[in-house]
Amino acid sequence: VEEIVLLDVDQFYGIEIEEFPAQIAQVALWLTDHQMNLRVSQEFGQYFVRLPLSKHPHIAHGNALALDWTEIVAPRDLAYIVGNPPFVGAKFLDERQRAEVAGLFAGIKGAGLLDYVACWYRKAASYMAANPAIRAALVSTNSITQGEQVGALWPELLRAGVRIHFAHRTFQWSSEARGKAAVHCVIIGFALEEEPRKWLFEYQSVRGEPLAHRVSRINPYLVDAPDLVLSKRNQPICPVPIMKFGNQPIDGGHFLFSREERENFLQKEPDAAKWLRPFLGAEEVINGSERWCLWLKDANPAEYRKLPQVMARIEAVKQFRLASKRPATRELGDSPSQFAFVSHDEKPYLVVPSVSSERRLFIPIAPMPPQVIASNLCLILPDATLYHFGILSSTLHNAWTRAVCGRLESRYRYSVGIVYNNFPWPPDPSEKQRAAIEAAAQGVLDARGGFPGASLADLYDPLAMPPELSRAHRRLDQAVDAAYGRRGFSGEAERVAFLFDRYRELTAAG
Repeated sequence: VEEIVLLDVDQFYGIEIEEFPAQIAQVALWLTDHQMNLRVSQEFGQYFVRLPLSKHPHIAHGNALALDWTEIVAPRDLAYIVGNPPFVGAKFLDERQRAEVAGLFAGIKGAGLLDYVACWYRKAASYMAANPAIRAALVSTNSITQGEQVGALWPELLRAGVRIHFAHRTFQWSSEARGKAAVHCVIIGFALEEEPRKWLFEYQSVRGEPLAHRVSRINPYLVDAPDLVLSKRNQPICPVPIMKFGNQPIDGGHFLFSREERENFLQKEPDAAKWLRPFLGAEEVINGSERWCLWLKDANPAEYRKLPQVMARIEAVKQFRLASKRPATRELGDSPSQFAFVSHDEKPYLVVPSVSSERRLFIPIAPMPPQVIASNLCLILPDATLYHFGILSSTLHNAWTRAVCGRLESRYRYSVGIVYNNFPWPPDPSEKQRAAIEAAAQGVLDARGGFPGASLADLYDPLAMPPELSRAHRRLDQAVDAAYGRRGFSGEAERVAFLFDRYRELTAAG
């Protein structure tokens, strides 16, 4: 049996930054070796044990990002790199970690956006260059495959020759350590050599079991599509309306009112009613809750100066801004009657929640009349038609969003620069195709309207979505797919691959 078993603990090398866990890792490998030896004993019917323990793992105590890996083990002697680097988001890096990211990604645009785990990809790719036969796999925060982090990390890795061989898309990993929250992870297997047989593992639920799919390619967004990296764009790649951020008050809450606060305010200052507008953030759009704002854009100071309650609110905003540590906010104290950022232009528009639940098949987008003010927690699309609403509400657009958007935990974080401006719209749809999409889009709105009092959260809950609304979305998908020259898709993966191919055509042409 000894001649059959070719693997021993001294073939394992590792780096651990804490001394005690480094010792634990060594013991854990001995225990694992013993367990595997028992399995061998059962398989061959001959007792097999390694005693005394004459060999030991090579676990270095140190910082994996500071040490030279070639001094731990020569690349020619290594076959695999596996690891579970620390889960530290870009916003939570300490001073040392931030310096390590900056050092490893010096000169890389957007490096400050990267999670800590990105450093291990950079180190591994550099190390593997001396032996391209090495295979690597890392458990990682899912953020490195989403949104702007893709543009910061993956172009460098692709230029270094990194090719993804297999990947587990987002799943939830719950730590057994006390006080540790569950994190949303991916596992990426990669090498500097191509692999024709690739596997993509999808999760219907982040807490579920994976479904394996054989694919021919896996790109940095962990989808079966070309190796493209979407850059943050200032303008859409197609001739469509410009999407904007909503309106940001930076007011310390003094311009904002709940329903009860509005009623109390109007009891004291009834003449201010014309300047109180409905105010929608993502919460209000999705859940139908009510909020109001004091909107004084283009208001005549000669009118509101006569109203002491209004002037008291303006004074409170001024003091809030002047007390800020940010110079830009203090400058806003010069115009305390106005929101800090204004994008509203008294036109109807579509409102898109910037963050929404991953449980929904569709991001709840809604048309809004001019009198409603959208907050900076929403995105707005003025000059939009039913056609634009239909495309953005389609399964195709939502599949694109799921593939490329950033995430807040696992929730969708819709963005103008990455999601909307890079989206490949239908190529030259005919008037008939446009009319079909508009009719189907109106059908979606009509189906929503059939349930008065129901919020978009109610209507788009996967377990509660009314059949009428589901049918309306299916009709919309048929119309939208037809505008792309398709009669349906086999599933989400095919939709995303199709859109990436369409994106490549558009950007190659322009």
